Amino acid sequence: MVAASALYGITALRTSGDTIKEDVSQIITNIAPVETPVMSSFRQGRATAEHHEWLRDTLADAVNNNAHVDGDAFGTSEPGDTTTSPFRLGNYCQISKKQINLSGRAMEGLDLHGRKSAMGYQLSKKAPELKRDMEFSMTSTNAARAESGTVPALSAGIGTWLATNTDEAGTAGALSNTTYGEPTTARVDGTDRALSEATLLAQIQAAWTAGGKIDRIFVTPANKANLSAYFLAGPASGNARIAAPRQDFGSNPDKGVTVAGSVDVWKSDFGVHLITPCRQMRDDDVLALDTSKWKICFLRKYRVEKLAKLGDNERRHLLVDWTLESCDEEASAGVFDIDETAAVTA
Repeated sequence: MVAASALYGITALRTSGDTIKEDVSQIITNIAPVETPVMSSFRQGRATAEHHEWLRDTLADAVNNNAHVDGDAFGTSEPGDTTTSPFRLGNYCQISKKQINLSGRAMEGLDLHGRKSAMGYQLSKKAPELKRDMEFSMTSTNAARAESGTVPALSAGIGTWLATNTDEAGTAGALSNTTYGEPTTARVDGTDRALSEATLLAQIQAAWTAGGKIDRIFVTPANKANLSAYFLAGPASGNARIAAPRQDFGSNPDKGVTVAGSVDVWKSDFGVHLITPCRQMRDDDVLALDTSKWKICFLRKYRVEKLAKLGDNERRHLLVDWTLESCDEEASAGVFDIDETAAVTA
C-alpha cells in the first residue's frame, strides 16, 4: 500500500506551482433593471433646433345662454364668443451620453471570460444605462435650462411641467412667461406627507374636466406596494376594496390557490388607470399622465461614434440629443411630497 504522504494530489499540485485551470463560468450575470416604462409609453417626435417649441390652444368655456334672434346683427360682445391665440411652449434639447475607453490589450490582446469582444460587451451595457438616465431626467423636477458656456442645457422634467392639476406641500414649477415659454422655475419640495386616495382622485378629476384622459399612474416600487395594500385591505381593517375570489382547483397539488397581492388597474369615475411601478423616478412623486399628450423629441437619435485615437486605446461614445415635449400639461396630474414609508389613507 502506498503511504498517504506519498499521494500526489491537489495539495501537491498547488504547492508546487503546477497549472490547474481556473473554474470560471463563461456566463456573466447582471440583474440591473433595464425597463423604462415612462419613456416607453410616450410617442416620439422630431426636434430641429436646440430650443424645441410647439403650440398649445384651448376652447372657450361653454356657456348656457348662447341664444340669438333671427337676423341678429354681428355682435361685439356675444356670450361665449371669445377669440384666443395659441400659446407657444418650449423646452431645451439635452445631450446625454456614455463613454467607453479601452486599452489596446483589452480590445484585442486578452482572452477574456464570458465575452468575445470587450467593446461589444461594454456597448451592450451602456445602451440601457443611457436610457435609464433619460428616464430619470424625464421624470425629474429639473427646470429647463439653455446651454451657456460650460453649463449644459437641460430638458425640463415632468415634475416641473405639471403645475395645474397638482397637490403638493412645496411649490410647483413655473413657465418663463407665466402662460407661455418653458418651465425655467423648478418645482420646490415641501414636507412629505402620506398619499391619500381622495387627493389623487381630485387631481385626476381636475385633469378629466380639462379634457385629459389619464391612462397611466407612475409610482416608485414603495408607493406601488402602498397603493396595492390600500386597495386590497381598504382604509380600515376588514374593509377590502377587492372581493376575495374562491375557486375549487381539485385534488391536483400542482393547481394550488393563487393569491392576488397587487392592484395594477384602478377604474375610477374618470377612466381606467394602469398603475405602473418605475424604478427611475423620485419616491416623492405620483405622476398621473395622459400619455398621448407627451412626446420625446430627438434632435439627434441614439448613435455610437468612434472617437480619434490618442494612443494605444479605443474610444467610443453613445450619444442622444433629446427633449421632452409636454403637449398640454393640463391633461395630466400629479401628487408630490409623498412619504413613501406611510400607508395610503382614504
